[in-house]
Formats: sequence, C-alpha cells, structure tokens
Amino acid sequence: MNSRNIVRLFLSTLAVGGITAGIVGFAARWDEFAHLFTSFDIGEIVSTFIWMFGVGLIFSVISQAGFFAYLTIHRFGLGIFHGPSLWNAVQLVVIVFVLFDLVYLRFISFGTGQGLGSYLALAIFLLVIGLITAFFKTKQTNKQAFIPALFFMVVVTTVEWVPVLRVNNESWMLFMLFPLLACNAYQLLILNKLISKSQQELESKKAKKKQTSLNRHKQMT
Repeated sequence: MNSRNIVRLFLSTLAVGGITAGIVGFAARWDEFAHLFTSFDIGEIVSTFIWMFGVGLIFSVISQAGFFAYLTIHRFGLGIFHGPSLWNAVQLVVIVFVLFDLVYLRFISFGTGQGLGSYLALAIFLLVIGLITAFFKTKQTNKQAFIPALFFMVVVTTVEWVPVLRVNNESWMLFMLFPLLACNAYQLLILNKLISKSQQELESKKAKKKQTSLNRHKQMT
C-alpha cells in the first residue's frame, strides 16, 4: 500500500471511530444525557457530541494500533507454523479461550449476586459481529481469510477493550465497544480495496513513465 492510501486509511478510520462514538455515546449513556434532549439544549448537545467524537478518535487510534499489530503477528504466525492451516487452528483455539475468559473471568470478578446471562450475551454479541465481518471478508477474498478475520474481530477487539472491561462500567463498555467494532470491521474490509487501488496507481505511474520515456526517445531521434 502506498503512503497516500495509508493516510487515507488512517483519516477515514478516525472519522468512523469519531462518528460512531458520537452517535453511540448518547444511547450508551442515555441516563446522563437524556436531560439535554428533553430541555432541547442544542449547545450542550453539540458540545457533548464533539467531546464524544474526540474520545472516539482515541478509540480509533487504539483500533488502528491493534490492526497493524495483528498484521505483523499474522505474518509471523504464517512463518512459524509453515502456512495457514496450522496457524488458523491455533487462532481458532485462542478465539475459544478468549470468549470463555470474557464470560468466566468477568463473571467471577463482577458477577456476585448476578446471573450469567448478561456476561454470556456480550460474548455472543461479539462473536456474531465477528462472524458477520469474517463472512464478508471471505466474500471479498477467499475462505482462508475467515479465521484470521474472526480472530481479529474477537481477540484483538477484546484486547483493545481491556481498559474498560477491568472497570466494568456498562455504559463505558458499550461506548468503547461499538467504535472499536466499527473501526476494526472497516479496516478489515477496506484493506484489500486500498491495496488494489495502490497497485493500480503504481501501474499507472509505471505506464506514464514508460510513455514519457518513449516520447523523449522519439524527440531525440
């Protein structure tokens, strides 16, 4: 990918994170912001949206750091395990462990006197979003992309989500989760398009250079 499309990916992912956080923030923290809408305080609504948009930019940067870290880990995994077959099996095992820990560890830490349902529902939701994103990634590329895409959406998102998981504040958990999911899914699905565009731009530059060279040669002769 050329530098222009890397910058495009960075800026567009920032926008996805900021806009998602700005919208989801009101829903996830409705108890805090409902009075702004009942009183129809436009100034406060706009300033709150801008604040949540700024926080979403931070979530987006975390997402992008996780994405490029996973791309590096994925290349190492393919090399260490000599191809995608064993590496995909390892990733599948890690996915299962992370989902189990997401339910079990949170439940034993914060679930005193509560049912398991809400903890299980959150893990299932994360898995469903991961499966949907992995399905579309497979449609874009090939079947071998399914497990890596699912791993990224489940495992990497969970790692990025750890700061608020440790606090266990429900509104902040949702406030951070949706921008992370939106940014991670966006990066995963847009990557191949940007790589193809970079290749086309490179080929176009080569063709122009070749044509310029031919024109100069004709002029000299």
